[in-house]
Amino acid sequence: MLDLAKVGWKDFTRSAKILIITNIIYAFVLPVIDIFVASYIMRNSNDPSKVIFYQMAIYTGIPITFFINGFLLNRINIKRLFSLGMLLSGISMVFMMSLKEINYFGLVGAGLIMGMSFGLYWANRDYLVLATTKDRTRNFYYGLETFFYTIIAAVVPVMIGWYLMNGNGSTNEGVNSGYKVVTVIVFIITIIASIVFHFGKYEKPKSEKFLYFKFHKLWKKMFQLALLKGLAQGFIVTAPAMLMMKFFHSEGALGTAISIGAVIAAVIMLILGKYSQPKHRLIIFSVGLIAFFLASFFNGLLFNSVGVIIFMFLLLIARPVLDIAYFPIQLKVIDVLSKIENRNEFSYILNHEFGLFVGRLIGASTFLVIAFFINADIALRYALLIIGVLQLLSIIIAKQLLKQQEILEKETSEKEKLIELI
Repeated sequence: MLDLAKVGWKDFTRSAKILIITNIIYAFVLPVIDIFVASYIMRNSNDPSKVIFYQMAIYTGIPITFFINGFLLNRINIKRLFSLGMLLSGISMVFMMSLKEINYFGLVGAGLIMGMSFGLYWANRDYLVLATTKDRTRNFYYGLETFFYTIIAAVVPVMIGWYLMNGNGSTNEGVNSGYKVVTVIVFIITIIASIVFHFGKYEKPKSEKFLYFKFHKLWKKMFQLALLKGLAQGFIVTAPAMLMMKFFHSEGALGTAISIGAVIAAVIMLILGKYSQPKHRLIIFSVGLIAFFLASFFNGLLFNSVGVIIFMFLLLIARPVLDIAYFPIQLKVIDVLSKIENRNEFSYILNHEFGLFVGRLIGASTFLVIAFFINADIALRYALLIIGVLQLLSIIIAKQLLKQQEILEKETSEKEKLIELI
């Protein structure tokens, strides 16, 4: 039996190593995008619905850009598309900070640009990971990458949070000036990440056709997982900032809370990535989903500062634990089906994104409907709990998927052996 404890840095290709280094550099940008853009909108509008509206604009831009990216891959080098994705995140923040007031027109513009950024970044990142790694190294790949992500997520929020609160006075104008300085730094980091990435060598997807509407029954299970994952993504990125700003009214407290949980999560990720095997993915995935449910449960039960701290702590463990299992499961399914159906790997990545989009739309709409017909506090308190319960269905679906995948791999292996004998 393969001992993945022996998998290490040496097992990655040069291009895979450069991809990891690039993503680590870009990781300094992600906490700003995920947390402080939402807190900026909350500070200047005091309206959680506007944060969700901005998020929906992002989630609309992502699948559209995924689709366009499929055409662009046949004409433009993947390095340029991936780099453009990183650069656009800085451009989106510049656009947001240039707005004189937080209105819906400005939120749509900034959100769509950020959606284009995420679309180009994640569409090409998923393919690059698929092309430069093998199933045996993916637990370690995501464990290593997530370890650095969480360490960075422990440092960046507290630094930015206390800089915004202590370095620019207590006035709203002073804090907003601090946000503009942070935006400039973000843009510089995206440029550095883009330069580093160009030292690697990466091939584009093999086939030109990437749009399909009918897939193997195994992929239907993966699509269901994507939909449920999207439910949480609908507003889970911005929910922490909204809750922290509501109960603590401080970017400094927001940064500190995130940093404490991130340190613990980083250690867990390094251990899981180094020593877990493919057979452990369902267990890891289940633990992440249960942690997410408990986070939403305590937030709904308490809905106060203590509840938010518990929510943040559990969420910071749940998200990376889920990712370290989910992404390898997804890539393994693509590995298997792309060979059986003789299709471009990007076709599965694109279809998966549409599954996420449908889930995100439902998740964000759940919040907006509750906020509109009742109030924003009820939405913050109970929409998360509803989604946390629904997310538990992913455990059943993942178990079915992995069983079907095992059977399919066995059948395929037997057919290949029979062909060799003939």
